[in-house]
Amino acid sequence: MEAVLTHLRGAIERGEYAIGDKLPSEAELCRTLEVSRPVLREALRALQTMGLTASKTGKGTFVIASTVEDPTFGDYAASDLLEVRRHVEIPVAGYAALRRTPENLDHLAHLLDRMEQETDTTAWVAMDTLFHLAVAEAAQNPAFRRVIEEIRDALARQSTFLSQLGDRREQSNREHRSIVEALIDGSEHDAVEAMSHHLDRVETSLTDIVRSPRASSPTEGGPEA
Repeated sequence: MEAVLTHLRGAIERGEYAIGDKLPSEAELCRTLEVSRPVLREALRALQTMGLTASKTGKGTFVIASTVEDPTFGDYAASDLLEVRRHVEIPVAGYAALRRTPENLDHLAHLLDRMEQETDTTAWVAMDTLFHLAVAEAAQNPAFRRVIEEIRDALARQSTFLSQLGDRREQSNREHRSIVEALIDGSEHDAVEAMSHHLDRVETSLTDIVRSPRASSPTEGGPEA
């Protein structure tokens, strides 16, 4: 999927598909790039997330921008989502360190263990959102949970995007482990630092994806299978 995305993104950025152009049909792209339809559809979804294309029902996929500016996850732009997360999840982690119950810690530890063993991206992403909800619950303020619930779909979309393109899963597991260890220790300072570091890494990964394609210009005949 990453190779297909790089190929199509490069073609758009080089102007081979100009703004307003319709991309070839899925069937044609599958034949040309020699990939399966599920792989192609994942790449097309990533192009839309990056803001390069838009899908029109019954008409196809059209190019709407030539450069990646700010990926969109559901109803929220990445920059807006990150801004809210910094203002909510960092202090929430501090509160959670001070207020967490043994049940909260058991739940978080169990989730983390499952995430570290999980190999399926979809299942891991589902647990990733549950993890952040569980931290909010540990802060013992239902309003915090409501905020995370509101952005839950966007968090899942962002997590999927970063797992597929930024190879974030193992790194994220380590960052989550640091958060849980700070909560176990009851250290507000360490919990705030751990969550801040986690969100810094999310921002860095997003920036790396946006600023530079993951590979050089595709070879003749399309991406490697």
